[in-house]
Amino acid sequence: MGRPMAHNLLRAGYPLVVQNRSPGPVADLVAAGAEAAGSPAEAAARADVVITMLVNTEVVEQVALGPGGVAEGIRRGATYVDMSSISPLAARRIAERLAAQGVDALDAPVSGGEIGAREATLVIMVGGSPEAFARVQPIFETLGSRVVHIGEAGAGQVAKACNQLVVGVTIDAVAEALLLASAAGVDPAKVREALLGGFANSRVLDLHGQRMLEHRFAPGARASMQLKDLNIIAEMAEAYGVPLPGAATARQLYRELVDTGGADLDHSGLLTLLERQAGRELT
Repeated sequence: MGRPMAHNLLRAGYPLVVQNRSPGPVADLVAAGAEAAGSPAEAAARADVVITMLVNTEVVEQVALGPGGVAEGIRRGATYVDMSSISPLAARRIAERLAAQGVDALDAPVSGGEIGAREATLVIMVGGSPEAFARVQPIFETLGSRVVHIGEAGAGQVAKACNQLVVGVTIDAVAEALLLASAAGVDPAKVREALLGGFANSRVLDLHGQRMLEHRFAPGARASMQLKDLNIIAEMAEAYGVPLPGAATARQLYRELVDTGGADLDHSGLLTLLERQAGRELT
């Protein structure tokens, strides 16, 4: 998702210094007008606003705080923005570490997937100080169609976890509903059409419900990433003593899907696991 987001910033006139573990995206962005850096530390040293978009908590902490990382190069007075989806506890650790260097940090995870990244229609949920948010808000508005400052450091990641809880549980609910309709001899496409006009309507039912009917599971958001987010939610549930039975069930299902070869399916591909469990396909 970082590459289309970077292209949107270039088109808006922002000068970029880019770095990535694999060279392909860097070459693509340099051809579009960006400059290349050899490490996160070098990129950070050349920027006023440093943005990371990475796969998980461990990688973000390594890139932000590890050897050759952002913390080694970033200048006092600069702003660090992590737009990955990671643990709120880690986001707060990173913010505290960078604050000691005179750097403001924002956690700004997104919803909208690869399509939202390409079309600059992401929903961006931001945690951090109001002053840092105000400085970076024009950048956020270049990348997304809805930008909400949630609260202090970590609050953006809490909001993203809540988003992924709703998404994961709802994908399961939609898949179960369509499979139940099919098993009962009723056209699941007609059931979906009816539900879209009622209280059960949702973007998951609209977009992913259609994917399920078509068995079209090329990834927008991968099942492995949904499981990663549900693992974060489980960590938060334990830390704050909140029972989340729906999230726990969705996590168990996604873990089984990933463990049985479905890691790179779209997260709506959870239907395929339920079909195997039921011994029938959605028809």
